[in-house]
Amino acid sequence: MKTSQQPAATQHHIAKTTGKITSRLLALSLAVGVAFAIPNFAFADSPNRTPPSLRVDAPSVYIVKKGDTLWDIAGRYLSKPWRWPEIWAVNRHVKNPHWIYPGDRLLICLINGRTVVGRDEGDGCAGIERRMNGSVRLDPRIRILPLDLAIPVIPLSSIQQWLRHSRVVNVEDIEGTPYILGNRDNRVIAAVGQSVYVRGQGLVIGQQYGVYREGADYLVTVRNKVVDNLGRELRQVASGTITALNGDIATIELTRSFDGEVRKGDRVMLEDTTPLPNAFYPTQPDQVASGGKVIRILDSISSAAKNSVVALDRGTADGAVPGQVFAIYQRGQVTTDPKTGEKVQLPSERIGMAMIFRTFNRVSYAIVLESDLPIKVEDEIRSPLGDINDQL
Repeated sequence: MKTSQQPAATQHHIAKTTGKITSRLLALSLAVGVAFAIPNFAFADSPNRTPPSLRVDAPSVYIVKKGDTLWDIAGRYLSKPWRWPEIWAVNRHVKNPHWIYPGDRLLICLINGRTVVGRDEGDGCAGIERRMNGSVRLDPRIRILPLDLAIPVIPLSSIQQWLRHSRVVNVEDIEGTPYILGNRDNRVIAAVGQSVYVRGQGLVIGQQYGVYREGADYLVTVRNKVVDNLGRELRQVASGTITALNGDIATIELTRSFDGEVRKGDRVMLEDTTPLPNAFYPTQPDQVASGGKVIRILDSISSAAKNSVVALDRGTADGAVPGQVFAIYQRGQVTTDPKTGEKVQLPSERIGMAMIFRTFNRVSYAIVLESDLPIKVEDEIRSPLGDINDQL
């Protein structure tokens, strides 16, 4: 690996080495529109974790480009990108030291016996060390850049629909809720600006409601027999305000549309006001019940690849929280032993990585971060540190 030339005072600059940093949280702050961030962290030795090793092909100098994601940049340096904050050098004098912008020049440096990656501000590794240690005065010329220019951790366009306008609810919570009855001219569909009729109890004049299309149930089957229902998927197609009531018939004026038209039978419910997470913490899922799997490929009928969204059969009831990173394994085939004739289950093989970004009671949505092979329903999810080699 090549290293960049630095002044004599910056002899810390190296090509590869290992570090001993144990902060485990990579905070990815989801702002309105585009940006994520990494939280402050302190260096500390840990007797239980081996410091992350740089990839042998890690770039000694990297210029951040428009279109980069933090996950991809971290993957250039580490085989386990979720451990990025263990090598990121924070400038404590900058208001938002965690954000990385296109054009930033990243350097590998050896500081106090630890390998770090930091932002070069024209003074090389020596300057990165001073800013990490707080031994540098504030510079009145320091740049101020809009938050929406910062690179995201993942492409937000890949998850917006599922983050904002989809939800999984218990089936019993849907039964009995109001539904679209029709409109004045008896057309099948309606759009923004129109008023439609709703049938049901409990609606309030002046209150805003969401209009939801019912999707499929998440069913658990054993030998083709349904043994459990994890919930039903709802997709918000519109929202509107109740303008009149006449017995159990209400009128709702449609004010917003979300990539869909309103149809007869769509459910009318209070909009989901559950606070969305403003920070994700990509970590290994220590507290999630084992045995999980992919149960649906969203917006696809067969397989998922990088940046696809999948549903997992693990929710808040199982210890799932946004930000948990899982390894995805393709279940091994059953083969016949050529000598004994017995059926043998071959080992499962890791084929990708995924991160949870939204959780429900018994189901979670996750984005595929890496994929070596197409990911399919029934593929297993495990802790990314499940293999002994992954702990190095």
